Amino acid sequence: MIEIDGSEGEGGGQILRTAVALSALTGNEVAVHGIRSKRDQPGLQAQHLCAMNGVARICDARVKGAVVGSSEIVFSPGKVKGGRQHLSVGTAGSVTLVLQACMLASARSPEESWFEVTGGTNVRWSPPIDFYRQIFFPHLERMGGRASLIEVVRGFYPEGGGRVVAVWHPPASFVPLSMLERGELQEIFGCIFVQGLPQHVGKRMGDVVRKAFLDTRVHLRDEIAQGASKGAGVFLVAGFSNCLLSGDGLGEKGVPAELVGEKATSMLRGELESISTMDVHSADQLLPYMCLAETASSFLVKEVTGHLAAQAELLNKFLGARVTLTTIEGGARVDVQPSCTCN
Repeated sequence: MIEIDGSEGEGGGQILRTAVALSALTGNEVAVHGIRSKRDQPGLQAQHLCAMNGVARICDARVKGAVVGSSEIVFSPGKVKGGRQHLSVGTAGSVTLVLQACMLASARSPEESWFEVTGGTNVRWSPPIDFYRQIFFPHLERMGGRASLIEVVRGFYPEGGGRVVAVWHPPASFVPLSMLERGELQEIFGCIFVQGLPQHVGKRMGDVVRKAFLDTRVHLRDEIAQGASKGAGVFLVAGFSNCLLSGDGLGEKGVPAELVGEKATSMLRGELESISTMDVHSADQLLPYMCLAETASSFLVKEVTGHLAAQAELLNKFLGARVTLTTIEGGARVDVQPSCTCN
């Protein structure tokens, strides 16, 4: 059994999600204690429980401690299978973080998997669903997999009510990524989304983005919809010939639309003005798949986040992969040397 201290590093829910996903992937039983001990509300919350239960279904696992508020779990996996999974967070908790765990758990499945997840698609402290569609899935396809979102209904805090259907067909073997150069900037694109709010909210956000990137070709898609919850936001992508970088802004009650646009442009500018070939969301989400590739991968980030450092340690424990984080001028270089021990 592999023992994991959930309070180490950033001490959040990602340690739990990655640990149970890698447990399913490798067949190794895992115990996680001190779950989210550094958070204001420690222990398992609804979205963490949903992610873990989803992984458990994928591999017919036995789980001890699977209740809201639990600070310790034992996860005993069986054999991973594909097929259809219907998962509900039950709150506005993040659907993308549920997908993160379930997709990694099934990364060696010979069968196609369908995940229908309900909850929050665009919520604080997690990648927006747009990141999966525009950044994460294209990177997985570059690595040999096939992933797509065939349905998206947005859900925002506090009501939730979002719904996504994702299809995931892992490759027989993952292709490594060599991303030490960006290549040429081709365009900036993305979307402005407004649900249940006046259309001028979207226009004001879009005007800020277009003004910020007057010197670059910008293509923005306007998305106006109705749903169970109200919300708005911006998702931006800088498309280079060898990489994709992103920035996003999420509307909140009392926050002017202009500030939401400014947040997204500022986040993207921060990536563009650094050495990054992989943005902060992409680095920790894609690192496990690089560890499953047959040969080495490399990329550059503007900083080593707590999430990235925690992922590197877990991947070494479960897969024997060697992830080297080297500080260089303007950021850090990440080198991944796989040593896969999965079933």
